[in-house]
Amino acid sequence: CLDGEGKLHEFGSEWRTEDCNDCSSSRDGIRCCSSYVTPVDYDKEKCEEIFNKETCSYKVVEKDDHSKECPVHSWVG
Repeated sequence: CLDGEGKLHEFGSEWRTEDCNDCSSSRDGIRCCSSYVTPVDYDKEKCEEIFNKETCSYKVVEKDDHSKECPVHSWVG
């Protein structure tokens, strides 16, 4: 199978893309889904989300002080 970037993958193989999607190939084609969860329920006035591409994860921190994490009440993935 050829992926969207033109890379060839064997049937039954699995890989993670640069955009943090987990993919697998089969005779039916390639399937991909995100490997991370996204924060949705937090104080958006006081806090902001930051995505780390190396760990494929979000961190929610105070806008004025990134060393302070904010509580997140709900995530989606």
